[in-house]
Amino acid sequence: MGDANTSLTAAEATHLLCRTSFGGAIRQRDIDKIVGEPRGEVADDLVGFRPNKFRPTGSSIRVAHDKWVKTMIKTKRQLQERLVLFWHDHFATSDEVVLDTAEMAMQNRTLRIHCIGSYLQRGQRGSFRDFVKAINKDPAMMDMLDTRTNRKESPNENYAREFLELFTMGVFDSAGNPNYSETDIQQIARAFTGWRVDGDDDTFFDGGTGVIDGGASCGSSRTGRHDYAACYPERGPKVVFQSTGGFGPAGRDFTVNGEGAAEIDTITDIIFEHRDTDGRNTVARYIGRRLFEHFAYANPAISVVDEIIDQSAFATSFLVQDYLRALFCHDEFYAPAAIPGSGTRKSVRWPADYVVGTLRLLGVKPKGRLGEMIVDGGNFRRLRDQLSEMGQILLAPPTVFGWDLEDSWLSSATMLSRFAFARDVTSARGNGSTAFRPEKLVSFALTDPGEIVDAVTTRLHVQDQFTADERQALIDYLGPGPIDLFDYDYRNTKLNGLFALVLQSPAYQLY
Repeated sequence: MGDANTSLTAAEATHLLCRTSFGGAIRQRDIDKIVGEPRGEVADDLVGFRPNKFRPTGSSIRVAHDKWVKTMIKTKRQLQERLVLFWHDHFATSDEVVLDTAEMAMQNRTLRIHCIGSYLQRGQRGSFRDFVKAINKDPAMMDMLDTRTNRKESPNENYAREFLELFTMGVFDSAGNPNYSETDIQQIARAFTGWRVDGDDDTFFDGGTGVIDGGASCGSSRTGRHDYAACYPERGPKVVFQSTGGFGPAGRDFTVNGEGAAEIDTITDIIFEHRDTDGRNTVARYIGRRLFEHFAYANPAISVVDEIIDQSAFATSFLVQDYLRALFCHDEFYAPAAIPGSGTRKSVRWPADYVVGTLRLLGVKPKGRLGEMIVDGGNFRRLRDQLSEMGQILLAPPTVFGWDLEDSWLSSATMLSRFAFARDVTSARGNGSTAFRPEKLVSFALTDPGEIVDAVTTRLHVQDQFTADERQALIDYLGPGPIDLFDYDYRNTKLNGLFALVLQSPAYQLY
């Protein structure tokens, strides 16, 4: 049983860096540097970054999209961008609904600042609880799920529903029991009435005081747009979780810090105290599972998630940084490093990970201006169009549920799009940094087909993911040796084709 003191093997070191970067866009010397080092020390270095405040602004959402992709390709903080992408899927917000590039850019910065635990004043770290409170007041999210049109006369339940179902706890716990009721959604919707976005994309509370004086009625605009209990006694007291959460039949009153603007923070604090029918913290289990699935594999045993939560104290601190450190020290994180087989749990690479990681790994930069970036080869398609055909457009997830992951990434159409991208990038013949230059990746002094195959698969970090028969098929593709890689025609077909075949292989599509 490994732990934080366990020394990383070469396979584990490669796996760790591949999973915390974009598809293995790492250097061999970076792998060699951590082989033999304790898992905990390496994990500390990986998660110890301070998030930057970049935001992908632009004159259009296409420009913002490409600016984020370009940042992913160039960044030295690959784990940060991986986390921003993860949280973008978790708090799924689409410009096709928001229709405001500036708001989408602001949300991207919020995801970035909080991705691993924000650094607040005086060096204090923020938690996932702080993250959720920031999302509650995010302008793009307010547009996406109708908070800005949530009025006291008829509270809109959209945000309240997704707040519970998607962002914090899920519909059911691990035992299949409901985590909340429809009444809880209705009550929480009341807390979010009165919040608005001004012309500068700043959020504010337009709730009034709720005080009835001078003959004014509760329905008067003079009392603002917030639902005050005194104005709507028929809706009952502002109480939640009377049947779930371990709070008892009295539930919890979310006006204990006063009615009005304070309610959305109070209700968030209550949610983070919620316990499932096993007596475990509901939010910690839900988010811990999601993070595990993103970095390790789908459908983990709940006991494994609980173990990592306990080791990191995530159920009390909610520090994502500490949870990830514990995850990167756990044996189950390294289980997918084994060669594919019936007992190996693999994950399907996201399209953005596949595209960005491949460009980084091959040293190929896209060509063209922002909003029109292309791969300089093959069909010269825009990156945004290629990602769309693979099933993922950044800043435009299909629904508030985010993207369908794992097997849903793989269909006949999306796989053909992935294969076409591999063809395009390995046939890039432009000048300078937009061209594919295999001479920078493998030694042309190699003449043995087997050695060439090994050099290419090693460069793409999948050398131990091919069976003997699969490796032999690649060798047969190259033909008999000795091979002259300095021969332009051979290199232009066979060597480039070998790279394309590996990029199209299951070994590269799964990790």
